[in-house]
Amino acid sequence: MKEGSRTPVVLVVEDEETLRSAVARHLTDAGFAVLEAGTAQAALAAAWEHQPDVVLLDILLPDGSGYEVCAKLRPITAAPIIYLTAMGHDRAVVRGLEAGGDDYIAKPFSFDVLTARIQAQLRRAAAPRIGRIDLPPLHLDFVTGRVVLSGREIALTRMELQLLGFLASNLGVGATQEELLTSVWRVKATGPTNTVRQTISTLRKKLGLDDASAFDLAMTADRRYVLRQVRFDPAD
Repeated sequence: MKEGSRTPVVLVVEDEETLRSAVARHLTDAGFAVLEAGTAQAALAAAWEHQPDVVLLDILLPDGSGYEVCAKLRPITAAPIIYLTAMGHDRAVVRGLEAGGDDYIAKPFSFDVLTARIQAQLRRAAAPRIGRIDLPPLHLDFVTGRVVLSGREIALTRMELQLLGFLASNLGVGATQEELLTSVWRVKATGPTNTVRQTISTLRKKLGLDDASAFDLAMTADRRYVLRQVRFDPAD
């Protein structure tokens, strides 16, 4: 991993404990932070709480299929999803990709190939259109994941950083829930969801936005989430 960059988090979803542990050990040795889940339910809970950068997903799970998990993950994370499965025939591959997956590795696999595939997906996911956004006193670095507001460094998840970056790029204009789901989460809005509202709420708390803040983040009368700069300090 590059010095100064945030350690990527990989969620390993695999019901076979021996294989899951072996993958986790290898990825830890390769410099990743690793989360483990042995069921579909545990995978969804871990993804929501920790917002991993990559998900390695088995298809045959004791409480559901990987396809179902992938479809449920897409509204809450834009992280690349790589299937790890013995089901390597064409129909399984097509179904997995149609469910929202990004890559497919058939078992048995080489750990070195797995690592290379993860790194390739991370490069694609992290390639920002711009490397930085500077709106003093707010500074966003999309390469290192560093966020500084009024001299205070703030730890954001990858999804929170993407959301803040999108809103900062559309300062004063904002976006509807549907537009944010499409542009930030990369999913099509299909019905009511609390995903955007909850992430906005968490982002507000982490940024410490209040009456004394340089920025305001709120929903307008026409139901657009808008980031506004209400104070400006050219010295910051």
